[in-house]
Amino acid sequence: MDTPLSPPLAEPARATPTGYFALTRTATYSFLAALPLFVLYEVLILLVNNGSLSQIRVGADVWIKRVLASMGAGGMLALGLVVIAIGVAIFMLERKKQIPIKPKYFGWMIGESLVYGVVLAFIISSVVGWLFFMAPMVTSPLFFASQALDQVGLPTKLALSIGAGLYEELVFRVILVGGMFWGLKRVMKGRSTTAAYVIAAVVGALIFSWVHYTGSLGDPFTLSSFSFRFLFGLALNALYLLRGFGVAAWTHALYDVLVVTNLL
Repeated sequence: MDTPLSPPLAEPARATPTGYFALTRTATYSFLAALPLFVLYEVLILLVNNGSLSQIRVGADVWIKRVLASMGAGGMLALGLVVIAIGVAIFMLERKKQIPIKPKYFGWMIGESLVYGVVLAFIISSVVGWLFFMAPMVTSPLFFASQALDQVGLPTKLALSIGAGLYEELVFRVILVGGMFWGLKRVMKGRSTTAAYVIAAVVGALIFSWVHYTGSLGDPFTLSSFSFRFLFGLALNALYLLRGFGVAAWTHALYDVLVVTNLL
């Protein structure tokens, strides 16, 4: 049975996955690969907020934190315990498969994600530029970057970029797209599971794009930037399907970091 961090359309796993691509699609590798993003984000966000837990945070994280905060002061720290608990549960479930932990694979995952982030950014920006008849000089990925982040400093931009990779992928890929796929597959009994995932992926990408225009750090709406984020969301859905949560999260985070540091 797939865990939430595993791609929803992944083929049934063998007792003991072998090889780089098979191992790095597992929930074990997804969880371990995501842990550095979690630690980096929480440390950076505390530093840029001067220790306050109620200032600037990435949108998806704010939704989660608001739920936890409603439980009282201790609720703000509960997310870390939840992450650890999920990790322990994953290890317990997948230990039976005797999945080998190969440290070098995590470096390869980051390198693979970096390639995806750069390639997808330029392909999608070029497609959107062609669709909207934009001059080539204004269709670089930087043209579609969040304008609202211009009002904050580089450390905050880096923190939000890393947080987006972790929390937005958790909310939009694992919970939203994975959850819709799970529900549609049961409603559409007897039909292709691919159709259920396509519907979930498209709806999820539309919502993913739309939320970038809400909240205090939301951007002014333009059809071109909405289209860019929609297509980028679809691409991340495909990565989650084919390569798992860990690679999707790192691809998203590294893309955002490259954009805010003007390296794309």
